[in-house]
Amino acid sequence: MTERRSLLSGSTFEEQIGYARAVVDGDWVHVSGTTGFDYTTMTISDDVVEQAEQCLRNIEAALAEATCTFADVVRVRYLLPDRADFEPCWPVLRRAFGEVRPAASMLMCGLADPRMKIEVEVYARRAPA
Repeated sequence: MTERRSLLSGSTFEEQIGYARAVVDGDWVHVSGTTGFDYTTMTISDDVVEQAEQCLRNIEAALAEATCTFADVVRVRYLLPDRADFEPCWPVLRRAFGEVRPAASMLMCGLADPRMKIEVEVYARRAPA
């Protein structure tokens, strides 16, 4: 039987909405759309680049719990309410994904909280044990 387990970050959103930060399903790791909230303090910066950096820290923690790294990411989606905020984040995103080159999309859409300026979702594939 394939391993399936939910990974929680401690975000109050996970409890309030009813989801997990990530789900490990066999070799696949599905990381939920992750925003720039610092989940330990539930605070968020007003700066989109700082939010992108925090998104990646949150994702990196979920991947580590799933025994993955950014090198295992095969798909990434960037969600932003304002397309003008995307380009300033490119250097931060390139540091995480530039060597990996996952398939990627950027979508412009509303996010759940007006303070959120970027959300990042990734899929990773773990190396077989």
